[in-house]
Amino acid sequence: MDKVVTISRQYGSGGREIGQKLAALWGVPFYDNELITRAAKESGFAETAFENAESRANNSLLYSIARGTAGFNGQDMGFSIDSLSLDDKIYLAQAKVIRNCAAEGPCVIVGRCADYILRKIDNLVNIFVYADIDFRAERAIRIDGMSPEKIENAILKIDKRRSNYHNFHTGEKWGKVENYSLCVNSGHVGIERAVDVIRTYVEGM
Repeated sequence: MDKVVTISRQYGSGGREIGQKLAALWGVPFYDNELITRAAKESGFAETAFENAESRANNSLLYSIARGTAGFNGQDMGFSIDSLSLDDKIYLAQAKVIRNCAAEGPCVIVGRCADYILRKIDNLVNIFVYADIDFRAERAIRIDGMSPEKIENAILKIDKRRSNYHNFHTGEKWGKVENYSLCVNSGHVGIERAVDVIRTYVEGM
């Protein structure tokens, strides 16, 4: 396997577990929380700053840049890094780590806008994992220990947070099928079959 595979996923769909299993089968690095640790170490920011980033997507200079309303031209970005908000600096630090991980060789990366950040590399495969709400609720309660009370609202709230973070930093709609190489309904096929489907697809490219 010579690809960089990114996995975006609805909460509770098993996307992270699927990514772990794929990485193990291929014998390649798996990056999820590992990105936070590495980005924190390289940037000097606390890990908690990266962990909470999804819940803090507000209006910022980077948002304007993404929409083309501020100067941005690659190496010469047209602004001082000091003018960025903390959240923007955290995003850029994480993006740098994601690019470095991809440059090191084939791997599986979960979430954190990796699909967008790596969009210009040739060996990229973007996967989106989704499932019906009942499947996701059962997993959230059983695996993550979430309270059954108002579980559906809790799941949708997490999805909304992920969507806002992705849309905010990329200018593209999270979950839009055109942005992915393959979309898999883990609720229909199951976790193990989803692994098989993605593996067959990626290895056949």
